Amino acid sequence: MDRYRKQRTRMVETQLRSRSIKDERVLKVMETVPRHLFVDEGLIDQAYNDNPLPIGERQTISQPYIVALMTEALELKGRERVLEIGTGSGYQTAILAKLADRVFSIERVAALAGRARRILDRLNCYNVAIRVGDGSYGWKEEAPFDAIITTAAAPQVPAYVLEQLAPGGKMVVPVGNRDVQTLYKLTRSAENPAEVKKEDLGGCRFVSLIGESGWKE
Repeated sequence: MDRYRKQRTRMVETQLRSRSIKDERVLKVMETVPRHLFVDEGLIDQAYNDNPLPIGERQTISQPYIVALMTEALELKGRERVLEIGTGSGYQTAILAKLADRVFSIERVAALAGRARRILDRLNCYNVAIRVGDGSYGWKEEAPFDAIITTAAAPQVPAYVLEQLAPGGKMVVPVGNRDVQTLYKLTRSAENPAEVKKEDLGGCRFVSLIGESGWKE
């Protein structure tokens, strides 16, 4: 018996639906994926709270609402190839894996990548490939991607990553300074790929993207 099922249901109803998350596929997956597996043992009782939590290595697992907001903005239908910059705990990765065909995730901290891989395998998320490296370069060999999600903040939209977005594709990225950012949704025109529409999804706060197109260590 899943002892956390009721907590997930409450999380979806009080934190997501109440804040206008409408994509039923996203809501169903977030009610299913066991978030408590992705947090430290000492924080399990807080796993479904409405806030981010530390996961070690000066990184965090985002609050459920932000995960849902970013995922919904990608408008996934199930056949997409998704690039994720910043594997972290692997929770966002697992959500994407249940909603898309393939997920390619990059994490610069090897220890986090290894831990995420083990949990994802436990959840049968075998459609996920994880690479350790500088996520601000993207994953050129596997490009283009139908959707791109960046779970760390950059001082500007990472150019190398944006180049890897397919025509008609969606990208979600937090941009700003190290303390506060704006979450943007970028949509590349299917008819005119040189045209990229930019939409403001609101203020946010993420850990910093470290790399060539991000912040220095």
